[in-house]
Amino acid sequence: MATPRAPFRALSRTAQLLSHRPAWKCASCRSVARIPRRGVATESKAPPKPYYITTPIFYVNASPHVGHLYTMILADILKRWKVLLGETNARLLTGTDEHGMKIQQAAAEAGMDTQAFCDMNCRTFKDLAKAANIDNDYFIRTTDPAHRDAVQYFWEMLNHRGYIYTAKHEGWYSVSDETFYPQSQVQNSLDPSTGKKRMVSVETGKEVEWSSETNYHFRLSAFQDRLLDLYKNEQQKFITPGKYREEVIQSVSSGLQDLSISRPAGRLNWGIPVPGDDTQTIYVWLDALVNYLTQAGYPFPPGQENQHIWPADVHVVGKDIVRFHCVYWPAFLMALDLPVPRRVLVHGHWTMNQKKMSKSTGNVVNPFFAIDRFGTDTMRFFLAYKGSLSADSDYDNEFILRDYQKRLLGGIGNLSTRLVGCAKRGGWKLPALIRDAKEGRLPTPGTEDRMLQEQLERAPAQVAKYMDQLNSRAALQHIMDLLHETQRLFHLKEPWSNPEPQWTLYNTAEALRISAILLQPFMPTKSLETLQLLGVDTSDPSKRTFSATTYGSDPDYGEGVGVNKVTHLFPRLTSER
Repeated sequence: MATPRAPFRALSRTAQLLSHRPAWKCASCRSVARIPRRGVATESKAPPKPYYITTPIFYVNASPHVGHLYTMILADILKRWKVLLGETNARLLTGTDEHGMKIQQAAAEAGMDTQAFCDMNCRTFKDLAKAANIDNDYFIRTTDPAHRDAVQYFWEMLNHRGYIYTAKHEGWYSVSDETFYPQSQVQNSLDPSTGKKRMVSVETGKEVEWSSETNYHFRLSAFQDRLLDLYKNEQQKFITPGKYREEVIQSVSSGLQDLSISRPAGRLNWGIPVPGDDTQTIYVWLDALVNYLTQAGYPFPPGQENQHIWPADVHVVGKDIVRFHCVYWPAFLMALDLPVPRRVLVHGHWTMNQKKMSKSTGNVVNPFFAIDRFGTDTMRFFLAYKGSLSADSDYDNEFILRDYQKRLLGGIGNLSTRLVGCAKRGGWKLPALIRDAKEGRLPTPGTEDRMLQEQLERAPAQVAKYMDQLNSRAALQHIMDLLHETQRLFHLKEPWSNPEPQWTLYNTAEALRISAILLQPFMPTKSLETLQLLGVDTSDPSKRTFSATTYGSDPDYGEGVGVNKVTHLFPRLTSER
């Protein structure tokens, strides 16, 4: 075991990394194209930092499941929402975590070279992002050379500041979770497949084994007070929803132990070596978390510390990795005086028959099969509409069929088809109706029409409020409730037979137009089709931004409605026939 390096050793390494000698070029210099240009030095005010959203980087020891899809969709909705607001430089990062014991073992079991195994499984996650219409700007891999350089530099800085030391470490280690657990966090359990006794993590249920080794440690305990101050800052609301914030506060308040941040290379060789000590491999979670910085251009070149996309505005994570993102990660950043992420959005898991999905029990949902069967926008809608942030959600194909039938085919689909049908049968022209409404030539609206108009006027602001709270589920449900109320009034007024249906028809058209704009982050393709069906000029970006959701703000749409062939936005699914 190598002895800890003296501070001057780390300083020498740092100087080397930041030099511009031809023999070595730092990661940030090599990847300068990835750093957004911020304007010239003579500008009085630099442009705002791009809004930066991330998913976790997904572990490639196995194929993706519907939980990975859900996380991707949540992050993509947030990114598309920012673009809808006019922040067209919003950036979304996803990628794959390719180091650690699980990868090493999975590749060995598959009889494959470890890098080839990572390459193969990495492609499936890229394919999933494409199949789900995820608008990610970056896809990072922890086996990328730039990431290796960033991680080793990050380690050097922690060591230089005195936050790393060597010590013997004993505890219960979970290969599956890639982490040590104290005695208080493990318990006896029976293996359901063999009936044998084993020790498992209380938190995850994964098997643990006793391990004793000498490795490097990070002084996590030094950051307890600063972390608690971060969590308790009500204005920042670092962890959302609040349920998880309270759990983290309780855990950290009970005390923090220093964190083992390396593993003996004899046991784990598939990872990034500790700088200056090839007998140790950097802990996979320290390695993985730095990916968010790597893509931001870390290490930041001198003089350009503020010319990048860091800090992340939102990390989207599942509830099982809260400790890593909300305790370890901000502590690492605090140690180097780097800004912490602004917010961490936590979501629950997807279950099947109220049981956690597991490959061993055969109840894992293949996201590719689901997308092929129901369609991309249907899956995006279902997961966003039913997925819970603060609790787990149960997955069932029958639930998807039910929501498709009720809310898509029988909701927005039926409403749009009937509006167009009324125009076709009634002979009225939507553009003329829109002009009459704008110029005040329609008769005084009835009470119900006036109430719906007021709802339409309030809806965009309410949806924006939910999205600002990172509650995309509530935002989506509010939009669907608005469409449901519109459909109820449409049935009540019977515009197909009512001699004076103008306000009902106009409000229905406006409800569909406004909702379609607001639904773009959730169902990008179907939203665009809805706007096209209404005759909205979708080639004009200003017609599809958040500002266009103001009631009556578009006087020019409706051309061709009732003349062109009616398009069914949501046809019956094959399995329903």
